[in-house]
Amino acid sequence: MKKIPILEYIDKMISGNLQEGEKTYFNYPTPISNTLSIEIIGIKPGEAKLAINTNTELHGNQQGTIHGGLLCELADAAIGTAHSTIVMEGESFTSIDFKINFFRPVWNDRLTAYAEPINKGRTITTYKCDIFKSDGKLAASAVSLVMTLNGDRAKGR
Repeated sequence: MKKIPILEYIDKMISGNLQEGEKTYFNYPTPISNTLSIEIIGIKPGEAKLAINTNTELHGNQQGTIHGGLLCELADAAIGTAHSTIVMEGESFTSIDFKINFFRPVWNDRLTAYAEPINKGRTITTYKCDIFKSDGKLAASAVSLVMTLNGDRAKGR
């Protein structure tokens, strides 16, 4: 088994060039992303672009639109993926705050989430994640504080 840096691993995963036995120090693709069919479609250091095909039969709420919790998960997954590219092996991280604003209802559509840092600190990084509908209109925007953990605080996470 060959461990490779997370950024290289995700880049190879996106392009379909992962070799048998290549691993990294985080679990990608994540089980929740597999369950919801969230795809990583772009990656740079500290940035991530994810997408999901929404379906009101699977992801709908009582009003018939896509449940806001799905948009929260998409934004959180994008932010977590972005942050995972800048932590070192042996470190981990956790969200300490998350806020989302919903601007437009979503039905059956392809959503794209783009997460990037808006303020980087040694321990705390603030991220913004915009979620766009296939027509390019902003559906939601989230902001999250992410804390990097190291040493004993990172163990078991």
